Amino acid sequence: MWHLFQFPLCPFSRKVRLLLSEKGVPFELERENPWEGRDEFYALNPAGRTPVLHDPERKTTLVDSRAICEYFEETVDKNPMINGTVAGRAEIRRLIALFDENFYADVTGPLLHERMKKRLVYRSPPDSGMLRQAMKAAHDHLDYLDYLIDNRPWLAGPQMSLADLAAAAQISVADYLGGIDWNGHEQAKGWYALFKSRPSFRPLLAERMDVIQPPGHYSDPNA
Repeated sequence: MWHLFQFPLCPFSRKVRLLLSEKGVPFELERENPWEGRDEFYALNPAGRTPVLHDPERKTTLVDSRAICEYFEETVDKNPMINGTVAGRAEIRRLIALFDENFYADVTGPLLHERMKKRLVYRSPPDSGMLRQAMKAAHDHLDYLDYLIDNRPWLAGPQMSLADLAAAAQISVADYLGGIDWNGHEQAKGWYALFKSRPSFRPLLAERMDVIQPPGHYSDPNA
């Protein structure tokens, strides 16, 4: 069986978890705190980053969320997540990159650093200016998500795709850390509520960090 080395608030781990669940691929979770720098984990991924998917029976190790997702797109036919025309697949990949790179750099990454890493690793308070900047960036990104939902049933087109999973994974972490203000973003909020109700998403919403608790609306699909 596949073993997914992941950190609960790693958005890239969450993206892989969503994909595996949507495709019905069984896996076991292995908690990995990236800041611990375990030698055993570095042996699997010299970059020291989650997620890593390892199957000792197959003697196979997969590293990097995009590479892992592409692997299962090519090997599991159920619920294709990079689908449609050539142009449609290019649009899916464009939006995956937008959320994996831009949203993470602008919103999720700074929130994780200020509200999680500073507290758990550095034992220091967050920078309120950095938090305000991240929340403003989240507002701008949600404006674009509103625009997409106004013009398409799903982010990249007529069907749910890996672009939706990538976006929901990033947003879920930012929401857990209190970095999302849904006011004025009814389209994005409605789209995200669909994910909060999906069986693949419920395990993510049920998880809690020991010392960092989410806002009250976080796990409520109707909030």
